[in-house]
Amino acid sequence: MPCMSAAISISAVPAASAVPAIEVLQLSKRVADASAESGQLAILSGIDFTVAAGTTVAIVGASGSGKSTLLGLLAGLDTPSEGSVKLDGEDIYRLDEDGRAALRKRKLGFVFQSFQLLGHLNALENVMLPLELRGDAQARTKAEQMLARVGLGSRLKHYPKYLSGGEQQRVALARAFVTEPPLLFADEPTGSLDAATGESVIRLMFELNQERGSTLVLVTHDSSIAARCARTITIAAGRLA
Repeated sequence: MPCMSAAISISAVPAASAVPAIEVLQLSKRVADASAESGQLAILSGIDFTVAAGTTVAIVGASGSGKSTLLGLLAGLDTPSEGSVKLDGEDIYRLDEDGRAALRKRKLGFVFQSFQLLGHLNALENVMLPLELRGDAQARTKAEQMLARVGLGSRLKHYPKYLSGGEQQRVALARAFVTEPPLLFADEPTGSLDAATGESVIRLMFELNQERGSTLVLVTHDSSIAARCARTITIAAGRLA
């Protein structure tokens, strides 16, 4: 269900009895840069916030502000220079790379701007894959049901190159939600789509998220998409604005 937008309050925290879905403390990311006086470029600096379970959050900011880097750090796809990220109370950077991969398999679903479908697999096989990696004996049934839910029940055997951009993103949504992850991360999910197709995809994503009660964090430059979320985190020059 679309939610009214509100600026994030850094002092706002979930109820004391609840473990936040996401807890970020003094998160920073620097990379080597010979042109910088210090020899390093600060991409993110001193980021702090918490996200309650079931919340929808938009991360917004200008191009190059660090918002996609932040999403990657939240997912454990990159490592910070300093700080910590806890998902459901578990500090992901106390885990090694294999441990973080296992955590992502258990807890996270992803939707990317470029869809990230496997070209040699058809729609059904793309959606079945994360279930099969878990050893789910009902992978085919669950994938078929999920593709029907996103309106692609008649396109199960179509390969990505034979699907439109909107259809590919629907397959990506089905793949992200089919494992019923408690956390869903989306990086510019409509960035490769025209306005009308993007609207239908984003509406579907929010419907699926409401049905499953997951925590949704999405990066977007689109203010109308951000306005659907319960909270907005604005990043400017690598810092919370």
